[in-house]
Amino acid sequence: MRIAVLSPFVDRRHGTERSLAEIVERLAYRHGHEIHLYSQRVTDLRVTPFHDHTTTSNQHIFWHRVPSLPAPHLLAFLFWIFANRFCRLRDLWLRHLRFDAVFSPGINSTDADLILVHAVFHRLRELQQDRPSKGLRSIHRAIYYRLLCFLEDLVYRRKSLRLAVVSPHTARQLAQYFGRHDAVVVPNGVDTSLFSPASRQALRNSARQKLGYSPGDVVLLLVGNDWRNKGLSVLLETLSRLRHLPLYLCVVGNDAPADFLPQVQSLQLSDRVQFFPESSEILSFYSAADIYVAPSLEDSFNLPVLEAMACGLPVVVSRHAGISEYIVDGVDGILLDAPEDSRALAGALSSLLHQPELRLSLGENASRKAMQFSWDRQAEAVHFLLVGSESKQ
Repeated sequence: MRIAVLSPFVDRRHGTERSLAEIVERLAYRHGHEIHLYSQRVTDLRVTPFHDHTTTSNQHIFWHRVPSLPAPHLLAFLFWIFANRFCRLRDLWLRHLRFDAVFSPGINSTDADLILVHAVFHRLRELQQDRPSKGLRSIHRAIYYRLLCFLEDLVYRRKSLRLAVVSPHTARQLAQYFGRHDAVVVPNGVDTSLFSPASRQALRNSARQKLGYSPGDVVLLLVGNDWRNKGLSVLLETLSRLRHLPLYLCVVGNDAPADFLPQVQSLQLSDRVQFFPESSEILSFYSAADIYVAPSLEDSFNLPVLEAMACGLPVVVSRHAGISEYIVDGVDGILLDAPEDSRALAGALSSLLHQPELRLSLGENASRKAMQFSWDRQAEAVHFLLVGSESKQ
């Protein structure tokens, strides 16, 4: 098949984009499809730039560079929607390039044949409305979410569209908001050759030394964007409750630390909390950590949790994250019924600190559980869905 794949960018630093990179490689090199990637930028993925007289091959991934607009995210996204559609129409009219299917990880067009849903913005918008905040950043995000909700209503209700989701949690949301009961669950995978207990231990001493942690420090880790939704405020409150313990928090992502610094300062946690931008060397942060904490208010899956589990870290996870449905509470992780309850989170962390044998068993079991998640399996499911979408045309 000749497949158009749509994504503003592709890399292996973000959850959705990492999933797409893994799927695209397997569609091209394992299943032999001819992939045409329409994207504004691509890193961490081997691609061939597509030109007018390119000789196509079903063993390559061709990159069609879509122009970008240097503007606030809302305007940049609107431009992306129109620009990727224009580029595909240009290729149809001038190059006679026709596709058997159009695949997208989320809403990147109104004409996709298959969408793999990584987030439901109707739910994220509800959470934002329940917890209004001030500032231009919040206003911009509110307008952006409103736009995405409009697109979700427009796109997800189209019966000819095939839908896949990364968790049963997200499948229920599609049924609730759009009446779609036909979404196929296709969980994310993890590269256990990269994320493993052995890899983590090999980097542990150097990673902790680089980040400035001493041997007696217990390091909590949180990775991701939209830190408000990831539960960072609750995590800071919890850290304040446990200030008598040698707990330190490492936060990695591309959100704005300035939005949380007033809370850090008011709780007198400036010497306990470090913020880092997103990094391609994410394994070093898992290596430096002792416990992964994810008190998310909402998460369709939460890939960093799975990566932490693969590394053998004990994880504390909200039940509002899709991955929680694959975790057995007290066996391969600890589940939070109420992620906004800092007392409950403090209790869970205190138990882990005072029971090193529990931390060890949770980490070992988590590593074994992570072995069940495979990028090969996710790509295989997407392959069959794409073949099905072609047969319906």
